[in-house]
Amino acid sequence: MAKGVKKLNQFRDEEPTNEQKYLRDLMEERFPTKEAVITEIMNLEAILHLPKATEHFVSDLHGEYAAFDHILRNGSGNIKNKITAIFGGRLTPKRLQNFASLIYYPEDKLEYKKHQLEQDEDGALEQWYLDTIQRLLELLQFVSTKYTRSKVRKALEPNFAYITEELLYTDPQVFDKRSYLDQLMKNLVSMGVTDEFIIATCYTIQQLVVDHLHVLGDIYDRGEHPELIMDRLMSYHSVDIQWGNHDMLWIGASAGSALCMLNLLRISARYNNLATIEDAYGISLRHLTRFAEENYGDNPAFRPKLVEGDSFNFDGEGLQLTQIQQAVAIMQFKLEIRTIAREPDFNMADRALLTKVDYDKKTIQLAGKTYQLTNTCFDLIDPKDPGKLTAEEEELISGLLRSFIDSKSLQRHLKFLVNKGSMYLCYNNNLLLHGCMPVTAKGEFLPFKYHGKEYRGKQLVDLFDQQVRHAYNDPCGDDHSAADLIWYLWQGPISPLFGKEAMTTFERYFIKDKATHEEVRNPYFKLRHDEGFVDILLKEFGLDPSDGHVVNGHTPVKRGHDAIMANGKMLVIDGGYSKAYQPTTGFGGYTLLYNSYGLQLVEHHPFTSKEDSIVNGTDIVSARRVVNHEVHRKSVADTDIGARLKENVKMLRSLLAEY
Repeated sequence: MAKGVKKLNQFRDEEPTNEQKYLRDLMEERFPTKEAVITEIMNLEAILHLPKATEHFVSDLHGEYAAFDHILRNGSGNIKNKITAIFGGRLTPKRLQNFASLIYYPEDKLEYKKHQLEQDEDGALEQWYLDTIQRLLELLQFVSTKYTRSKVRKALEPNFAYITEELLYTDPQVFDKRSYLDQLMKNLVSMGVTDEFIIATCYTIQQLVVDHLHVLGDIYDRGEHPELIMDRLMSYHSVDIQWGNHDMLWIGASAGSALCMLNLLRISARYNNLATIEDAYGISLRHLTRFAEENYGDNPAFRPKLVEGDSFNFDGEGLQLTQIQQAVAIMQFKLEIRTIAREPDFNMADRALLTKVDYDKKTIQLAGKTYQLTNTCFDLIDPKDPGKLTAEEEELISGLLRSFIDSKSLQRHLKFLVNKGSMYLCYNNNLLLHGCMPVTAKGEFLPFKYHGKEYRGKQLVDLFDQQVRHAYNDPCGDDHSAADLIWYLWQGPISPLFGKEAMTTFERYFIKDKATHEEVRNPYFKLRHDEGFVDILLKEFGLDPSDGHVVNGHTPVKRGHDAIMANGKMLVIDGGYSKAYQPTTGFGGYTLLYNSYGLQLVEHHPFTSKEDSIVNGTDIVSARRVVNHEVHRKSVADTDIGARLKENVKMLRSLLAEY
């Protein structure tokens, strides 16, 4: 210790380096003795030899809270697999599934089970409690084997941590402890805390079965409860998010982009989801509704899209949604002209479509061809200045935008989305991104020229990441550039989140010729089948192609198409949660699991309901496919966390030398 103290005194007499400062802090605060340093080194090096924990990948949730919540609770079938591994030869398939349902929905399943057993003979419920607690402890012990006792303790409900550890780590085969354990179990029942204990244990199991969650974008739009998904993510123990193009509209609206706001209002009206804006986020649409009713009528092209379970009268609510959709669409098309003119670097002059219309003939010029327009609603457009908003439109947009910026509940969610999110993530040698990397047909990264500088590849997504944060953190700034870039991410031709040459919203509304509706994809979506291209992509982000993968969302995998590409290096996991997509995909989409044995792609049935799972034991996992199987089981040492632990060990060994 004398040598260490001498070194510390030397640090105080001279200006210390950063490393010396860090060593001094460690010595004085965390590791004041040589024994403390040795203990920490032993602990960290032991952790490095534990099996790699499980990562869970989901994507394109699109507001479908019930389906997402179920997949989160069952760990994409991981919990059922653990149960089967332990109890497969001891319980019938029905009992296995009922036990799984209890772990997914402990509060609801307990109420259902108590109602069943209270009708039976005396003691049936108490026996069920004792059997269930024993099975839960056995399962908890099994799923805890990857972790240190310290980490397991942190996952336990504090009120039950002591008793759980006693039941978990005391060997029931030891004769002297048997009566002790039996009494602990009986006391749980007799003191009336069995339900609370079972519920707490079920949630601990859920947490330990999946160590970390990756959400690959598009939490918002389509489905009715994105706000519940955001609440769920904010309470989840470990999560990261890669932004999707639909998420960008909500971030953009909160960053002061009127154009993003109008797009999300139009989509919400089109899919009958305005309640999310009004009820979940407290943003009044009364003035918008009145304005739409006064200026627009029925229009077949703007009627809301119905999905399974929707029903309303087109002369009432349906007409109102049709009118609102027209009002915000026309304002959107007007503002597109302004933004495109303000940002020449976007190179989108061909998409200022209201300037291409002949308002007398009701035609439009596109790519040298003339098309007749139908279902037009152009009464509030000045043909001499089609980008000009009326005074009422200006006032309406200003008020709505202020409401989005001032909504505390919305800002609470979007602050989390921005802080926990990113354009991409490199994690354990996998590249996670929602959409694509814009490339040429030859696979070369497309350049994006912006404010005198050229960006491509990783530089491009880094630029967007930086500007999204800048725009969100300065929503009332005079410079529109960052907010405009967020809109560009929604539909720009070199946007990594959009991945198409143009968004044909205008054409779908007003032109019958379906050839104009086609949205041409970036060559990335063909090239991602090629292993050589994927290797280049991984190298661009500093990852090792021999062991790396790219994980994509954004594009639903249609019937007959494969989600595994490029010799297993490219994985597409668009969840297919949205009911609007399921007629095309034919199922509930994919998720991905990555544990110490390798990657598994999980296919899901469409979700029915929580009640169906509780009463009938229905689950939604249909099949698993092994993407790769590790020859040598991965340990913590093989992960990004392991790399950091190794650095800590290195530093600690330097510290040990100071002693």
